Amino acid sequence: MPRGRPPQIVAYGGGGFSMEPDNPLLDEYVLSLCKRKRPRVCFIPSASGDADHYVVRFYRHFHSGICEPSHISLFRRDCGPGQVREHLLAQDLVYVGGGSILSLLGVWRAHGIDEDLRAAWRAGVIMCGVSAGSLCWFAGGLTAYHHDPRPYEGLGFLPQSNAVHYEEESDRRPAYHAALLDGSLPAGYAASDGAALHFVGTDLHRVVLSRPNGRAYRVEAGGGQVVELPLEAAYLGERPKIALVA
Repeated sequence: MPRGRPPQIVAYGGGGFSMEPDNPLLDEYVLSLCKRKRPRVCFIPSASGDADHYVVRFYRHFHSGICEPSHISLFRRDCGPGQVREHLLAQDLVYVGGGSILSLLGVWRAHGIDEDLRAAWRAGVIMCGVSAGSLCWFAGGLTAYHHDPRPYEGLGFLPQSNAVHYEEESDRRPAYHAALLDGSLPAGYAASDGAALHFVGTDLHRVVLSRPNGRAYRVEAGGGQVVELPLEAAYLGERPKIALVA
């Protein structure tokens, strides 16, 4: 179990191995936070229904040459829940994949995975994820899977709201603004593809980019209008690279 490490979450607006297979910068960044030569990394693909191709891609990119990979499946008997909390507490990094946020939250809550993850996060296991795997950690956000964007209630590890794919999907921004204005969502953060929000505790620590044009914002409503504050961000392209593909 990690010791002496504060709770951390890295929420991708979009990117990582599933969206940028030839651009490992965000995934390199989360691995670097583990401070171990071969960190233990557990993938949770619940939002995709544990799609086989997604799991295969995870093992291709997070191979045994750079980490100790594993995954938890809630839809396959051979990798079922088992001793989930014990397994999660033994990890350095938990990586949650994209897909349907509603499906992810439903199955986690049914199996108690939400509280297992909370225990691991508090113990210092780093949490990260993309799309639904980013949205889940916040108090709320917008889901747009197979329908128009609508608010949902997240896990609440972070008290803010979140919006992903903010500049790539045209309906995200206006729907997020509307939810802030009518009080459906609290103030929060928005990130484009290629941008990631790194939280230490419940405070935003920094924003990192895998694309020079990635952007992130602090977004809040007041006086009948929405204010977007662009956030300073560090492009990771200058970092030394490590091979994520065997």
